[in-house]
Amino acid sequence: MTKQNILELLNHALELEHAAYAQYLSHAEIVDGINAEPIIARLKEIANDEKGHQDKFRTLIGVLGGIPSMESAPTRAAKTIKQVLELNLADEKTAVDTYRNILNELKKEKGKGYYDHLLEHEIRHILTEEQEHITEIELLLGISGNSY
Repeated sequence: MTKQNILELLNHALELEHAAYAQYLSHAEIVDGINAEPIIARLKEIANDEKGHQDKFRTLIGVLGGIPSMESAPTRAAKTIKQVLELNLADEKTAVDTYRNILNELKKEKGKGYYDHLLEHEIRHILTEEQEHITEIELLLGISGNSY
């Protein structure tokens, strides 16, 4: 895999994070009902995590001499709390699968450059946070542990 391929994977990840940030904030605005406040707070907190992931991916892309994407992956609208949580759960799983793929590609490149441990460390950190999001969303849906 070339550096350009790694940059493409990182930019795709950045685009996922752009979409996640916007989607979580938009979804937080449609939540209502007696239990809305804690769900809104959690969606906004996860949005801030996604913003942090954007920053990390931009930095990693810059370290490799690339140009960070300003594009966004597709977002999806929801009308109910259940739809909000189910859509975001599916997107978190997509992110986890994407970041696992990046890690697998980086393992193949170990020792070929001087940034492999930095890239791996940062992506593992983001991946861990995405897995935490899955756990939290499953808890809100009442389906804890279903993704194991």
